[in-house]
Amino acid sequence: MPRNILPVFSLLLGTLFLFLGNGLQGLLLPVRGTHEGYSNEILGLLGTTWAAGFVAGCFAAPLLVRRIGHVRAFSGFGAIICLNVLVTGMFVNDAAWLTLRAVTGFCTAGTSMIIESWLNERATNESRGAIFSLYIAITLMGVVGGQLLVGVADVTTPILFMVCGILYCIAILPTTISTAASPQPLKRVSLDLRGLYRNSPVSFVGILMIGIANGAYGTLVAVFGAKAGLHQGTIAIMVSITIFAGAIMQFPAGRLSDRMDRRYVLAALSALSALAGFVLVVLHPMNVYVIIALVAIYGAAANALYPIAVAHANDFAAPEDFVKVSGGLLLLYGIGTVIGPTLGGPVMTHFGPHALFAVTAVAHLIVVAYSIIRSRIRAARPREEKDNYTTAVPGASAQLATPEGLKLDPRATGSNDRR
Repeated sequence: MPRNILPVFSLLLGTLFLFLGNGLQGLLLPVRGTHEGYSNEILGLLGTTWAAGFVAGCFAAPLLVRRIGHVRAFSGFGAIICLNVLVTGMFVNDAAWLTLRAVTGFCTAGTSMIIESWLNERATNESRGAIFSLYIAITLMGVVGGQLLVGVADVTTPILFMVCGILYCIAILPTTISTAASPQPLKRVSLDLRGLYRNSPVSFVGILMIGIANGAYGTLVAVFGAKAGLHQGTIAIMVSITIFAGAIMQFPAGRLSDRMDRRYVLAALSALSALAGFVLVVLHPMNVYVIIALVAIYGAAANALYPIAVAHANDFAAPEDFVKVSGGLLLLYGIGTVIGPTLGGPVMTHFGPHALFAVTAVAHLIVVAYSIIRSRIRAARPREEKDNYTTAVPGASAQLATPEGLKLDPRATGSNDRR
């Protein structure tokens, strides 16, 4: 194991600090924005612009990397992210924040794709599973660790923005000074929406709805927490528990989906997350422990949906199309995360902070209905023909991935060997 990890240690170290910064900045902005009195619509657009920039980066970053090379591109993207977060802390202005957030999303896609392609180049067939699992674990630890940093200082001061800038600066160093050979040029990303729908209508609709729900929740849950009267440290804990609950749930949910029709598992988990959301909307709980418990139930169910939906699509795809199908679904998820915060902000303005979970519940109920309808139209794959890798990497999250990163997955080994 150490021999497999040592060649990519510097890349993984850079990844850790990159996602520490991402986690801190992603939670800091809505908390600070709420304190500054920004409208729910503006706070929702912070997530929309970041997601739009990220999706655009997945398409455009490979072109830039081809022109200037991996090291210079990574250093440039990282420097821009660092400058953006420092300027964000200096100038508290909603229009500036939205613009900077879009640029940050674009550059985050670029840095992530470069790291993932580098890891993929250094991985062998024997070490790929270990490196992929460690990479997923590091990204999750980074995001959670960054979110928890929100509670260590006053969000109304520039200190946390400076800390975030320091984290991004450190993230640049390991990759910049690494002696690892530069990987192959990044491949251009394509999105075949018709092909994705023909392959698996449930995965197509489900991934879009999951993206809408997760985009709304991920961007606006801090706003919900602040307006529900929670302290900034409690908000960080609440958001982190959601991630942990989702990571834990993915193992039993994945095992169950391997043994039965995945659409029924999607429907059941979506119904559970919708139920938790409706309880929050209807009861308006004020007790912090009740809120955290309900949000944990929501997160456990909602965060387990994406990998099961992708596995269902791969059940009907040829093995050599794994990267193509999964990458397309990932970009479709990105489109959903653009839509979700855009809807969530106005709904919270008109109906109150708890209405955030009405948006997520409606999206999840659509998944429930469509999954059940399609299960009556198309037969499930026999168990022996299913893609059973969903259980191998618990904790994988669409929000931490790019199409380039999918090549790290051991299921993509065949296509990697044919490059």
